[in-house]
Amino acid sequence: MPRVAALEMGRLGIWTWTLDAQPMSRSLEVVAELEELGFGSVWIPEAVGREPFASAALMLSATKRIVVATGIASIHARTAMTMQAGHKTLTEAFPERFLLGIGVSHGPMVTALHRRTYERPYSAMVEYLDQMDRGRFFAAEPATPTRRVLAALGPRMLELAGTRTDGAHPYFTTPEHTATARGVLGPGPMLAPEQAVILERDPAVAREIARRFMGTYTKLPNYANNLLRLGFTQDDIAGPDGQSSDRLVDAICAWGSLEQVAARIKAHFDAGASHVSVQVLAGDLVSLPMAEWRELAALVPEFA
Repeated sequence: MPRVAALEMGRLGIWTWTLDAQPMSRSLEVVAELEELGFGSVWIPEAVGREPFASAALMLSATKRIVVATGIASIHARTAMTMQAGHKTLTEAFPERFLLGIGVSHGPMVTALHRRTYERPYSAMVEYLDQMDRGRFFAAEPATPTRRVLAALGPRMLELAGTRTDGAHPYFTTPEHTATARGVLGPGPMLAPEQAVILERDPAVAREIARRFMGTYTKLPNYANNLLRLGFTQDDIAGPDGQSSDRLVDAICAWGSLEQVAARIKAHFDAGASHVSVQVLAGDLVSLPMAEWRELAALVPEFA
């Protein structure tokens, strides 16, 4: 696809699913505050919570500048024609403020939640992008380009992200993966990895929070296979006690002081990231980490 100027969303954003656990009125207040704090984006997921296009529309209506991105919208949740219609609708209404992140999701989720068959994910994504690009849309067209990125981990999906979309949004990865991804993508496309952080200095407490978060993802084959490609072992992913090793925990979740968290974010930028979406983990993993977000906002000027 022809390369256009990068979306203006700053260098630092927030990735969170905790907004789904709040009444929508509260979620909108929070997104408005994240904008005031200076974050350039807020990334919202799609799994078993709110419908992301509806949520994005409400969040964009409640703010003036911040970019709302889906991280990610599943190709199994809607047809390609419906996906591109929603993409164009939000882009037309909120120019240069909506970023569509799409992905193939995971076999267990696709079969259990959507009652769909999960096979040949790369080919399925190629076909889906083709159908999006051919889809009919007879409403008012956006005046600005639509923006999309792929949830890409492996080399083939990363290459596809670089040739068919604006770039990639890797999740549950490391700065080493960011360097690999930049090598595959080349210098032009957006590379916006997610980074989990815990502003907790006690190693035992921080790692306990991290393991509760990571347990969901280490069981999913796409993430486990990516970790193996990065050099981690099956024992790192789930040892004899079923828990991830300290080595893996510390690689996936940056914990400690604000300065230590900043060092991990910087490592992604040094490895070639153009934007980092920070997922703050705190306490029960459900409550809004307002204090941590406000503390993290001190890093926005540092990475501007």
